Amino acid sequence: MAMLRKKVAIITGASSGIGRAAALLFAKEGAAVVVNARGKQALEALVAEIEESGGQAASVCGDIVDETTHRRLVETAIGRFGGLDIAFNNAGTVGPYKPLTEVTPGEWQHTIATNLISAVLAATAQIPAMLVRGGGSIIFTSTFVGTSVGIPGMCAYGTSKAGLMGLVKGITADYAASGIRANALLPGGTDTPMAGDAAQKEWAAGLHALKRIAQPEEIARAALFLAGPMSSFVAGTALWADGGNSAVK
Repeated sequence: MAMLRKKVAIITGASSGIGRAAALLFAKEGAAVVVNARGKQALEALVAEIEESGGQAASVCGDIVDETTHRRLVETAIGRFGGLDIAFNNAGTVGPYKPLTEVTPGEWQHTIATNLISAVLAATAQIPAMLVRGGGSIIFTSTFVGTSVGIPGMCAYGTSKAGLMGLVKGITADYAASGIRANALLPGGTDTPMAGDAAQKEWAAGLHALKRIAQPEEIARAALFLAGPMSSFVAGTALWADGGNSAVK
């Protein structure tokens, strides 16, 4: 039986990389998916691919820093598929590659807004819809950067992503008893457009105990675990999918 049969999921950052892989996997496992990114053409191609494979999908194009984007995603999940059970809040930005004192206030604000405030806006929209269904699973994509290690030039990114753990714990304290499971997924380096060129990927591979970076499908499978019934007693924590990075630092 498909792990997510009769479930409805929102996935942000779905036009490429981890989000796209998760959308394809969740749909294959039976979920109706509402996918989001800023690129309309890529989203429409993803929806078409899912539907051609027999799945159910809808797209909502928009920026995750905009509160209305999250309202539209939830409204689409309810209007098209009857409700909301899962949210994979995956979209984000690397932000500026600069030492702390060279990062401008505007760059800080943009990075925090994209990686942290957007997650607050998402959860605020998603939780009421999940409560109607008796609970649900909310997953936030964080990272090892800022949680297990610091990397030169990535202070803004690490700070914004580390803040997600405070959000996960707060949601758990407020809503776990009502059936809402919030968790963070912490990938290691992954072969996505954000990973940079071949040299950067080779450098990143050396940080991991496995001496390689992940494929998006590997991270998507970790997200599937958090989304589905196999993680029914997992709440308020972080799942490291970092190729042993945090273990060898």
